[in-house]
Amino acid sequence: MNDQVTSGTFTGMVEAELPSLAAIYRQLHAQPELSGQEEQTSALVAAELRALGYTVTEGVGRYRNYDWPGYGVVAVLSNGIGPTVLLRADMDALPVQEKTGLPYASQVKGTYRDGNEVPVMHACGHDIHVTVLLGVARLMARLRRNWQGSLVLVAQPGEEGGGGADAMLDDGAYGYCPKPDFALALHSTLHLKAGSAGYAPGNFMASLCELEVVVRGVGSHGSAPECGKDPVVMAAQLVLALQTVVSREKSPREPAVLSVGSIHGGAASNVIPDEVVLQLSVRTYDDGVRDRIVESVRRMAAGVALVAGVPDDRSPLVKVKVSHPAIYNDPELAERVAASLRLALGSGNVYRSEPKMVSEDFGSWSLEGKIPICMFWLGAAAPESFEASRKSGMPLPSHHSPLFAPLPEPTIRAGVAGLATAALDLFKTT
Repeated sequence: MNDQVTSGTFTGMVEAELPSLAAIYRQLHAQPELSGQEEQTSALVAAELRALGYTVTEGVGRYRNYDWPGYGVVAVLSNGIGPTVLLRADMDALPVQEKTGLPYASQVKGTYRDGNEVPVMHACGHDIHVTVLLGVARLMARLRRNWQGSLVLVAQPGEEGGGGADAMLDDGAYGYCPKPDFALALHSTLHLKAGSAGYAPGNFMASLCELEVVVRGVGSHGSAPECGKDPVVMAAQLVLALQTVVSREKSPREPAVLSVGSIHGGAASNVIPDEVVLQLSVRTYDDGVRDRIVESVRRMAAGVALVAGVPDDRSPLVKVKVSHPAIYNDPELAERVAASLRLALGSGNVYRSEPKMVSEDFGSWSLEGKIPICMFWLGAAAPESFEASRKSGMPLPSHHSPLFAPLPEPTIRAGVAGLATAALDLFKTT
């Protein structure tokens, strides 16, 4: 932490805020909001930051992919001449039925993007992320005599496949604040115990490209398949063909994952439908690898249709629905953040992590590498559960699980202390 702030004073400030922050966390967890619907969450964040003296802009980021209003928040605390440091937290929840049994478990239902009513849960820790952001906001406001520069706080909607980062940037998010010299974020995980953190210089998370493939055929009666062109058979052939893309069309030294997550077509056993819709995801660390895989999907879809004799006007449609870059942690920045985490949490509680093939849209805030960024893992598992899992070999609930349940107070404490310490260090940059 900054040399002008003693360890005891800093720790005392974090502890003083912890009861209030834990209450905010439980409120957020009990009242989750789906992507593009974060109205109450963003209002809470904006009100908290305004009360602390931040200049707050609300309503940033209308969505390109869906007809949703923008609920992004950009807040600035200007404090003299110095670096600009951006801290970002995501706000949205998931269409998951919570099964944690917690006293503050979500009972909320919402309307998903397809119009269906769904249960809603914070199953990815975004409630932790928002709470930590507010905790850091409080500390940095109180410590403004100990740093100079501009602190930018971003509360982002729509991380869960909604393109929230790009929506905010397209809506001019960087026009509401000084351009950052550094951008930081964290992500909670049950793969580390509460009070610890993990970092990785370089590749941290993979890029994500979500594709929709509409395999179009010619419908017919189930008793007369010769009168049509069966898209169910073509879709099945395509799914199998796609399994060779990663294994045969790129170097094994280039990590990539191609998954078909959804197949929908037809409604009755005696009707051959006229189309089948596939939903795919492609994850890579390299944009060139991603582009080659997407082109392979297009080529294979067209090839299946050609072999089946589908008319030209019924060729498959391949659409990129969501695409955001990998998270590449600037190596020098990542090591600085790691040093701050060791100072805040203790050297024995900070671990070097391996890159993951999961995806997150924080990478968009780097503007294609123009702004150094760093994201780190924030441990959230109860220590006793973590140790039991390690000994038994049985994994704890993963992200998006209905059983995902961070241990609030130790996780929030470590997140606030670690992120605030990292920010204070970056403000010493000349």
